[in-house]
Formats: sequence, structure tokens, C-alpha cells
Amino acid sequence: MKARWSRLFRWDPRASESAPPCVWTGWKAALFPLVGLVALIWFLVRVVPKPSRAGYPCQRVAAPLASSFVLWLLGISGSALAFGRAKEQFQRARAGTGILCVVVGVAGIAWALSATGDAARADYPPHPANEPIGVARGLAPGRVVWVHDPDVTDWPGPNTGTRWYEHVDQAVADDMVSQALRAYTGASSDLEAWDAIFQHFSSGTGYAPGQKIAIKINLTTANARGSMADEDYNQRESGAVTFDSTANTPQLLHALLDQLVNVVGVDQADITIGDPTGLFVNYLYNPLHADFPDVHYWDNRGTLGRTRAEFGTVPLYWSTSAAVGTTQDYLPLAFEQADYLINFAVLKSHGCGGITVGAKNHYGSLLRCPDGFLRDESNTGPPPYNGYYHMHYTLPNESCWDDPAMGTMSQYRALIDLMGHEGIGGKTLLYLVDGLFGGKDWYSAPSTWTMPPFDDDWPSSLFLSMDQVAIESVARDFLSQQWPDQVLMYEGVEDHLHEAALADAPPSGTFYDPEGDGTPLASLGVHEHWNNPADKQYSRNLGTGDGIELVSPAFVPDLILSKAVKPTRVISPGGAITFTLTFSNAGQAPAFAVVITDVVPGELVHLGFASSRPITPTGDVSYTWSVGTMAPAQGGVITITGAVSTGVPLGHIFTNTATITATTEEGNRADNGDSVRVHVNVVDVGVYLPLIVRQWP
Repeated sequence: MKARWSRLFRWDPRASESAPPCVWTGWKAALFPLVGLVALIWFLVRVVPKPSRAGYPCQRVAAPLASSFVLWLLGISGSALAFGRAKEQFQRARAGTGILCVVVGVAGIAWALSATGDAARADYPPHPANEPIGVARGLAPGRVVWVHDPDVTDWPGPNTGTRWYEHVDQAVADDMVSQALRAYTGASSDLEAWDAIFQHFSSGTGYAPGQKIAIKINLTTANARGSMADEDYNQRESGAVTFDSTANTPQLLHALLDQLVNVVGVDQADITIGDPTGLFVNYLYNPLHADFPDVHYWDNRGTLGRTRAEFGTVPLYWSTSAAVGTTQDYLPLAFEQADYLINFAVLKSHGCGGITVGAKNHYGSLLRCPDGFLRDESNTGPPPYNGYYHMHYTLPNESCWDDPAMGTMSQYRALIDLMGHEGIGGKTLLYLVDGLFGGKDWYSAPSTWTMPPFDDDWPSSLFLSMDQVAIESVARDFLSQQWPDQVLMYEGVEDHLHEAALADAPPSGTFYDPEGDGTPLASLGVHEHWNNPADKQYSRNLGTGDGIELVSPAFVPDLILSKAVKPTRVISPGGAITFTLTFSNAGQAPAFAVVITDVVPGELVHLGFASSRPITPTGDVSYTWSVGTMAPAQGGVITITGAVSTGVPLGHIFTNTATITATTEEGNRADNGDSVRVHVNVVDVGVYLPLIVRQWP
């Protein structure tokens, strides 16, 4: 498709991702009216009867061409009318009015010509769905858990005089964190889930008392650089930041601290939470400090009980020649001293980056701001300040760079050095994204979400993963449905996902080496796009690849298998026996690659089976059937018939067990199997003697 359009258009890399300009030049300009008219007719015929078709890729190409044609037509018509009036005025010797009409006519022509240039825009080719790149990471490779619970908030919204953080249910937030942990690990308890996560990350050693944990949150809407909080840490409105601007939800942060302290057993004094470039404002600090007073609340100022962020001694090197000669960057001391990090981002779009989730959360991890602004320094002159490398220069939006190539793919991205540094990404145990409200741009302006299942309500979501690229990719797919004007603006918005997934051999050719030790990064995780916004299925969900698996406790399969036997009590040697296996999917999502296994006891002979739905036997010693895909509410019955061997001694008891499994993560595995016991003995059939009634004389 791109090749076909490129014959008509000259693609300008400076254009936005959602609509790169297609400039009509030379002989192609003559085709513009025809192509524009066809596009307009096509758009009206397809979209007017069914407006939802406006989101189809073909219509997203046709719409800008059609609108440009309308502008062109108006310009031509207006200029023709103006020139006609000019001729009439000149004939009447009204030179002034005639000249004015000529000017209007020329302006109309200019407008029409502009419609054939930069105003005519078409999408860059969309990236394919379900084609994973990179290497999946984590205990459950590539798995991202999405917990959605509308009961977590009842905030009426912006401009209502209420605060978003006052309308979050703590009990529901606690449950969402618990659900996320269990769904990710498949564990039956929170402690078991944490133990599995720590064991995997530490290669079997697990968490040890005294080890330190640092939690990086996003305090951009309380940045220390501006006047976003007073000396007492009360939030202020400043510029685009208002009292409605969302951030990390205190209830979810409380739930995480509660898990670490009261489930894992981490000493409060071994936990640091905050943002070295922000201020730990009171609406966050007060509820957390009240229950966890010994935790270190880490920010840029460090007064009124907060811990002041300081530089450490571990350097970070930018893998670009543009950083040569700049001021050396160092990780903050809290990161240097930590044994584990947790990256707790907020679900936001961004004017410069397209998205700002886990990766860009680290733009606040170096104590100095991305443009080099640093507390206690002069910060004079144009940015970058204090000689630092300007991280914003590698973001894809033109408002943040001076190189048009940054809007395209295969570019060096500073995000990768942050994600891959052994003292940042290398220490990160867990990635979470707070999506209870979400927000547009860095100042996090909230709005309800239209995409299903939110349906004009808050997203009320929490995301969790051990694969930073996978969770970033899922967040990008969600955000693209809410704020496409930023997320889809430039193709380069997702370039960092490709660079990170393929960090060992990135498309840009960059040798990513943030430690400066000559060792290149390996793949940082797996990236792909979902199949569509309604189903939200990735390759592991579909069973088609080793990419991402999006798991939601509310939208997962739940396979159930039960087993019965006849006779139900005792059977004699040589007696006939029947086992009945009843199976179903009681969940809300399909189960893929379903397999049922029945381990046939050696005491049984003359076996056979029948099934109410097509199954494929694949085993011999035991029965193993491939069931394939089971949609929600689907199920079936398998009947196994046979006999007990005549050589089985009386009094013997044996057990027959069957299980059902799938490649898809389930919400509950406790009912994935069943067993029955069979008692072999002489069957009491009863002896009945005739009754003789004697008649007495």
C-alpha cells in the first residue's frame, strides 16, 4: 500500500505520525481533483451509514484527502467568483474594489494550491499486529496483567470542585494489587506470588531481610522546578497543571507499601519511594506517612520529613556522539544503594514523547531535569543547562527536537540507555502502571475513556509486568485509543519500543552501552501490537507466537473438569466400568491449545472412549486428547469404558485422575482436575430365599 501511494506522494519525514504530509508535485498535482473527489465519495458512502468505519485504515487515508479536496474546491470556487467580480468592477471603473477582488482571488488560488500540498495528509503505514520482536522477559515471559475494576473510583470529574484522589476506594485498590500479583504468577496467595517474583529475579535466592527497595513514581505534576507546591508541600496550580491534574494514586501506592511491609516483610526503613525531580506533596505524603512512618519519602527538596535526593557515584553514559563533552550524569544515591527497584508509572500521553509511561518515567530519575536544569545551580542561558546532555532531543515530536529525523523510526533514543542501565532497568523487579484515571500530556489532564470496556467512564485500571517493553507496548495500544492526536502523531513514537526490543541489534545501529564498559545491551523485552482494540489479543493469547500475553482476571478463561465413575462404590474383578469426564470453559475469554489428560490405571483393560465434541488422542499409556480452542461457555463430555482386570486382588483400591490445561493463563486453576477412587471387591448381590407360608388347620 505504501509503495502505491508513494508513486503519487513525496513523503516528508517532518510530518506527524498520524498524518504525514503527502505533497502533490508536478504531473501528480493534476490528479489531485480526481483523487480528492473519489476519496470524498468513498468516505461519504462508507462512513455516513456507519460512523464507526471512520477509524478504518482506508478511511483514515481517505478522510484527509477528501477534506483537502473540499478546501481546494472552496478555494477555486472563491477565486473564480472573486476574479469575476474584479472584472466587473474594472469595467465599471472601480479600480480599488477591483484590485481588492483580485487579491481575494489570488488568496483563493493560494489556498487551493496549499490543499494539494501539506494540507493533504495520509497515514503512514500502520505497524502490523501480532508480529512480536525481541525476547520476552520475566517469570511469565511477556505477560502483562491488566486489572480493571470500575468500583475503584466514583470521581465526578474535572471542574466539579472535588479532588480525584479523594474518590478512590482503598479496599478496592488493595484488591487490585493483590489480583495483579496472583494473576501474573498464578499463585494462590500474595506471599506465594511475591516469593515467585523475587526468586525468579534473584536467580533463586529470593528476598533477604535488610535488602533495600526503591520505588520510582511520577511527580511531574509537582515538579520542584516550578511553583507547583508551596513551602508546606500544599499543591498549587501552575500553568497547565491544575488541581484536576492526576498523578500516582495514593491508594495504589499505599497498597504497594502494604504488600511490601506486611506481606513480604520488608522493614519500612529499607524502602524509599519518590521522584528526585519532584516534590512529595501532602495529598500523597500524609496518607502514606500515617501508616508507614519509617519509609523514606524521597524528593528534590527534602524538608518536612521528606528525604532529599542526592547524586550517587555510578555514572550513566549516553550512547550517542551528541553527548561527547557534556556534563557527566550519575544515578541518584537511592538507586545506587537499592537492591531492587520498582517502576510505578502513570498511564499518560505526552506532547513530546507521544506516551509517557515506564520508560519516560526515568526522565525524572537523574536528579537533574531532562534539559539539564538542576537545583542550586545558575541554570542560565538557553537549554541544555549546566552542560548536560538534552534528553528531550531524542523524543519524536518536533516541539522537542531540532532534527526532523527524530519523528521517524530507527533513531538513537536516550530512553534505551535509561531502560537498559544495570543500575536502573537491571535492578527493576517489577513494572506497574497506574491507570485509574490516566491523563493527557505531561500535566496529566484527565478525561473519561470511550473505548470498551470503559464506555465513557474512567479506565480504573492497573497494569503489572516483569517485562518493561511488553507493558510499555500494551500501554501504548491503550493510549492510542484515547489520545491518538499525540500517540499516533509520529511514527517515531514507538521507535523506542523497537530499539529496546532489539537493543542487541537495534534498527538504528546504535551500540547501546550505558555503563560505558564496552558491553552492548541485550534485548530488553518483547514488543508487538494487539490484534484489535475490542479483543485486545496478543500473540501468546492467540497461541501464534512468543510475544505478549495480556491477562486480565476478569477476562481470562477458567477451565473446569470433573470426573465421575460407575459403579460408584465397589466393583468385582472383571467387572465393567465407566468414567465420565465433564469439562467446560467458565471464563470470559477463549482458552487456547486445550489438552485433557487421563492417566489410565494399570488395573483397567479393554479400554475405549467417546466424546461429545471433536478431540484428537495423542497419548498411549494415558489418554491425552487435544481439544484445541475453547470459547467461553463451551464444553463437552468424554466417556471412557473398560473393565477391571481379573487379576486385581480383592480389597485393592486404585485412583483414576484427569486434568485439563491450556497455554492461556487462567483465573483459577484449582478446578482443572479431578480424581475418583475405585474399590475392587466381591459385589454383594444378595441371596433371596422363597417364603413358604404354612397353613394351620
